[in-house]
Amino acid sequence: MTSRNGAAQGTAGVRVRTRGEVPEEDLAYLRDKVGSALDRPGLPAVTGEVRIARATASHTTAPWSAGGEIRIGGDLIVVHDEEPSARELADRLHDLLRTRVDRLTHRGEAARRTATRPPWRGGPAA
Repeated sequence: MTSRNGAAQGTAGVRVRTRGEVPEEDLAYLRDKVGSALDRPGLPAVTGEVRIARATASHTTAPWSAGGEIRIGGDLIVVHDEEPSARELADRLHDLLRTRVDRLTHRGEAARRTATRPPWRGGPAA
């Protein structure tokens, strides 16, 4: 069992860990994808870990798997996926992370745009 640790480029607080035989070029591609999904201006501190594993059994249809917990400010993003190749796993992981980060930032923007509270909720009387 091989284990390597490293920070994704652009997100020093996120570690990408591997288990199993992961070629260096696939690991670099995975780090780039994780980094690009989380590298967004205006985000609070990003910390966490993404774990990549390659199954040794030859009969599995999706030997590559990923799981991660990433904290952005006070919010937690959790991702899990299985794919047949490292490239597909990296691309899917990028899509999952980007979608969740977009949802998180959109939720924050919507909360800032809300109008004043109505009188029955403690807002100013008309």
